[in-house]
Amino acid sequence: MVTSRTDSAAAGSDWTQESIQGINVHWLPVPYDNSMDYKKRIQAFFRFATKAARRAASLDADVVFATSTPLTIAIPAIWAKWRLNVPMVFEVRDLWPELPIAMGALNNPLARIAARWLEVWAYRNAAQIVALSPGMSSGIAQTGYPQDRIHCIPNSSDISLFNVPAVRGEAFRFAREWLGARPLVLYAGTFGKINGVGYLVEVARAMLPLNPEVRFLALGEGSELQSVSRRAAELGVLEKNFFIEGPVPKNSMPDVLSAANISTSLFIRLEAMQQNSANKFFDTLAAGRPIAINHGGWQADIIRQEKCGLVLDADNPTNAARSILEFLEDDEAQKLARQSAFSLARTRYDRDTLARELIAVLEETRR
Repeated sequence: MVTSRTDSAAAGSDWTQESIQGINVHWLPVPYDNSMDYKKRIQAFFRFATKAARRAASLDADVVFATSTPLTIAIPAIWAKWRLNVPMVFEVRDLWPELPIAMGALNNPLARIAARWLEVWAYRNAAQIVALSPGMSSGIAQTGYPQDRIHCIPNSSDISLFNVPAVRGEAFRFAREWLGARPLVLYAGTFGKINGVGYLVEVARAMLPLNPEVRFLALGEGSELQSVSRRAAELGVLEKNFFIEGPVPKNSMPDVLSAANISTSLFIRLEAMQQNSANKFFDTLAAGRPIAINHGGWQADIIRQEKCGLVLDADNPTNAARSILEFLEDDEAQKLARQSAFSLARTRYDRDTLARELIAVLEETRR
């Protein structure tokens, strides 16, 4: 595995190697975080692409598997494919360049042309493509890539990690005086522009007169953290019914999710994001917790069909607060949502099952 480390402490050092559960991992330090502007992010992408191309091409392989974002991951993958004379499988985790264009990261017309050329170039060099959602599969097919070589394998639910005893969630709750046995609505993830965590602040403000006991916790870091905190203070909800904490390591997330009555996955209004395959969605299912989102798309369809959570009104925080409160006051609805969430994790999105699907694609490509 050729990948990057984004911690600033590693800046200035070069490749390091580590064996993790039988996988020989090659780490390249590339400082990167959500607070960087688009120019610096693109520079980081190309720095990794240049060095990773040489490293990947120096290794022995039967097949190259490249997972994107960013789309520049295609550069070292295709270089290694050519040098090693092996096939490539390309995994599309976001529809690039549609997303950066929609976000305003690629305003230059020449940059947009280059990005679209890179997209087509990546697809043409791929023996097979893995897409993380049905919408992504359709988007790839619209470029002319053969439908029978596109495989929809979404993110997965790690039940072995997230299905934990209730006592762990209770310990998280009662370690916080402001929480205890009160209802908890959770956001755990990046405070980025695209995530729109400020929406949850508005919902918390609308919830105050409805039920001031409902607690909202936003847990993480990112470029929008300060603006979210300021907005919460302005609306009088910070440290009242809306709380912010820093990120926790992955192995602590099961405790946090176990403590939540509802976990959320949020995005700003952006049509390209409706085909996203958010890890938060699948981690929540694995924890057997109801999931709430504020956007449309295939995950909204699943929530409505399977009754495993809520699709919130993105334009009206008051309506969203009322929906949440109605759900929190309905014990039977919560119970059914928890059961449905865990059932989806155990059947449709089980990590081992989806891993076997991916392995089958790689083995087919190798032959």
